[in-house]
Order: sequence, then structure tokens, then C-alpha cells
Amino acid sequence: MRLVITGTSSGIGSATCAALLAEGHEIFGLCRHPEKFAHDHPRYHPTPLDLSDLKRLPRRLKDLTSTIGTPDSLVCNAGAGRFGELEQFSYAQISQLIDLNFTGHAFLVRAFLPLMKRAGRGRLIFVGSEAALKGSQKGAVYCASKFALRGFAQSLRAECGRTGISVSLVNPGMVRSAFYSELGFAPSSDTESHLRPDDVAQAILDVLKSRPEAVADEINLSPLKRVIVFGNES
Repeated sequence: MRLVITGTSSGIGSATCAALLAEGHEIFGLCRHPEKFAHDHPRYHPTPLDLSDLKRLPRRLKDLTSTIGTPDSLVCNAGAGRFGELEQFSYAQISQLIDLNFTGHAFLVRAFLPLMKRAGRGRLIFVGSEAALKGSQKGAVYCASKFALRGFAQSLRAECGRTGISVSLVNPGMVRSAFYSELGFAPSSDTESHLRPDDVAQAILDVLKSRPEAVADEINLSPLKRVIVFGNES
């Protein structure tokens, strides 16, 4: 299987790549920092791409579709978090977060979807968030970006069903990863209070291994408990 996966340099994307490579698949990994990916593998093709750079993105995607061709699956995973009261965001910060978490992926799917429709097969898998299910304090912009991604996936599910393309959305709760490195809070280190990147990777693999005619529309993953630590708390 040939897959295009975004956000492969760390966290969920890296774990998903490692699991898929171990099973013999070929991966084109799109990320802003491809040098950070720890797995040097002949079937992994690191490709620098900034999904938030919307002015350059259409040209870059045109080149990528020419180079990669039609993938069997497209996994939209890249994203970032930023939290605070709305007035604490600059206009540029609002735009950048929405562009990275949603609009860039809309562009990406727009580029590859016609190829997949012509082939009459394929899977689109979006990594959303529990923030796509319910708004939260200090999460207005982040939740908006994930709500948009969820609505996008649901609409594509209705659009693509008759073309042989399945669309799935995986919404993880708090995953202990580098995602929280600059946020000032994180899930507790208690194993019952966080997911691991490989938990989400396993859900993605389960979708990829399922019968094409049986579609997991939406998967919500949560840790057993919800415990958040702030600053230097342990």
C-alpha cells in the first residue's frame, strides 16, 4: 500500500509511519521538519511541506501529485495547538492555526482526491480531536479548526461513498507527546490519564485493514481518566 501521511516528524504521525513501515507499506511523509523523523527506511520518503503556507501550497501540491501519483490512502494528521482567550490571539495567529489544522488539509485533499476518484478506490483518514466534539474554555480557535475538519470529513463521506473512497475520522483525547511541549499544560504521566501515540496509530491501522465496504465513520478514543497538569506539576 502507498500512503501519503502528514505530520510525520513526531507523535501520532511518527508512530503511524513506524507501524505501517513494519508491515511493508510505502509512505510519503509530508511535514515541516522531515529531518526529525527517527526512522531511516527505504520505503519512507520524507517530503518537506508547510500546510499553513497557503500561498505556495497549490504549486507544491501540483508538483507532489505529479511525483507521487495516486495514493492508496491519505492520512491527514498534521496539526498544532494554541490555547487562550480569543483576545489573546493576534489576527495572524488565528489565521495560522486555522490554516494548519484545517485549510491546508482541505487543499491537500483537493489535490489528491480527483486522482483517487478516477482510480475508484482509496481511503481518506483524518486525525481530529476530542476538541471537535465539544467547545472548551480557552479553546475557541483550536476547537473551531477541529470542528471544521470534522464537518469536512463528514461531508466528504457523503460525497465520496459512490466513488469507492471511504472517509474516516479518528478523534483522540489527550495524547502524551511533543504536542504539549510549549502549551504550559499536559496530560498527567499516569498511564491511565493519557493516550500514547501508538494507541492512535493502532486505530488508524484498524481502519486501513478493514474491509473497504465497511467504513468506520468516526472513532473517538479517550484515556481511562482525565487528569491535566500545569507548568512544573508532576
